[in-house]
Amino acid sequence: MCEDDHAGIGRRAVFVTGAAAALTLGSVSFATAAPREERRRTVRGTLPPGSPDFVYVPVEVPSGVREIHVAYTYDRPAAPAGTQGNALDIGLFDERGTELGGRGFRGWSGGARTEFFVRADDATPGYLPGRIRPGTWHVALGPYTVAPQGLSYEITITLTYGEQDETPRPVYPPERARGRGRAWYRGDCHLHSEYSDGRYTLAEIAELARAAGLDFINSSEHNTHSAHAHWADLAGDDLLILLGEEVTTRNGHVVALGTDPGTFVDWRYRARDNRFGRFARQIRRAGGLVVPAHPHATCIGCNWKFGFGEADAVEVWNGVYTPDDEVALADWDGMLVASVREGRDGGRGWIPAMGSSDSHRSPDVVGRPQTVVLADDLTREAIQEGIRAGRSYVAESSRLSLAFTASGGRGEHAGIGERLRVDPDTPVTVRLEVTGAPRCTVRFVTDQGVLFTGDPLPVSGAGVVEWRTTASYAAYVRAEVRHEAAAGPLPGALAAFTNPVFLGR
Repeated sequence: MCEDDHAGIGRRAVFVTGAAAALTLGSVSFATAAPREERRRTVRGTLPPGSPDFVYVPVEVPSGVREIHVAYTYDRPAAPAGTQGNALDIGLFDERGTELGGRGFRGWSGGARTEFFVRADDATPGYLPGRIRPGTWHVALGPYTVAPQGLSYEITITLTYGEQDETPRPVYPPERARGRGRAWYRGDCHLHSEYSDGRYTLAEIAELARAAGLDFINSSEHNTHSAHAHWADLAGDDLLILLGEEVTTRNGHVVALGTDPGTFVDWRYRARDNRFGRFARQIRRAGGLVVPAHPHATCIGCNWKFGFGEADAVEVWNGVYTPDDEVALADWDGMLVASVREGRDGGRGWIPAMGSSDSHRSPDVVGRPQTVVLADDLTREAIQEGIRAGRSYVAESSRLSLAFTASGGRGEHAGIGERLRVDPDTPVTVRLEVTGAPRCTVRFVTDQGVLFTGDPLPVSGAGVVEWRTTASYAAYVRAEVRHEAAAGPLPGALAAFTNPVFLGR
């Protein structure tokens, strides 16, 4: 066994990947060997505070290699008060290089694993099986946070030599399930499994989705599409499985919703690099939707910094309802007001809201919350079109259902995400039918704020609430169903909410 030391950040080359500066360390080289032999190299080093977002360790892979195995550790000293401790992510790029958006990506596990392997026929979840070709590979390190004392790491790279097996041909889930024609379909578009930092298996997610009454889900592992080829056997006539990714940058996360199978979306940039638009367009070219996730989350790197000009929808409710979600809801409502003020609400200018569970492991609840979409059928294209058009509401479970409409004096009517075209002073009746919300309170929210609050619903959870207004008084109306509030001025947690109905010509 040979060992190298990368003292501090010596033996380096700093380069620009087309985004943020990155650091490349000295190469790790291997000689050829006989079949079934192993060769191992260990490298050590220390990264100081302020290190680049990504540090690459080149690995010179000779011909005749069957498997690459990487294991790593790093120190976790106690950090002084007010500072962050060490957190080091890891991934792998093959001989095609580390170019931003390039073809060299072979996997990413973030900080969820301490080791991984890649072979032609198999790979650790999060990584892609494929031929081990000779050339310069790169172990990618992501120093997510670095303590003031620095981050000392050790990486052990093991090559196993021998003949390579065949790479299995990927099989992907179908883009259609047995639907009910034009109907309301329930889905959870933000989920994690063992293919990134979750603990659920794919089979467990599928089982929990069915138990939650869901019609569709979206695969959204952090910074990898490696799960795409493992969903096919879990789909069925009763469950549509869309494929995507949670693109996890240092300035926020975005769900790529329903992309073409095998689509990889790079994440190695910040808002200041002016690269997000390129990858948002890539998501759309691959048939997906661009959905900023938990935009006001407080975890490091989670808060959305890229703006919403590229968003097809926004995830307003993420998992258990918290103050972060309340801020996201208020921020989204402010965007609705701006779209009305700027005259964009009649076209594609407003951004629909969604909700997803972001489930990772027990006790996270798959389908809490869920987005309920009016779609022409249970297909990838129809579900995406319903989300894009805002024909949807968000509910905490399948027990809760809403029907929300606005009607004018001559029988005109409009539903969620639509426009009721009436004159400014024409009386408008807003009607919400609710089931499954015992003791919850209904509120109607407009561009002026909350203009109506009903009495608590009965213990049966069912009720009809109506309110009358005009287009001159309310440019849009959306409904909220909230649990009973605790003592104090804050409203109760959401049980459900709708996208708006717009009023006026």
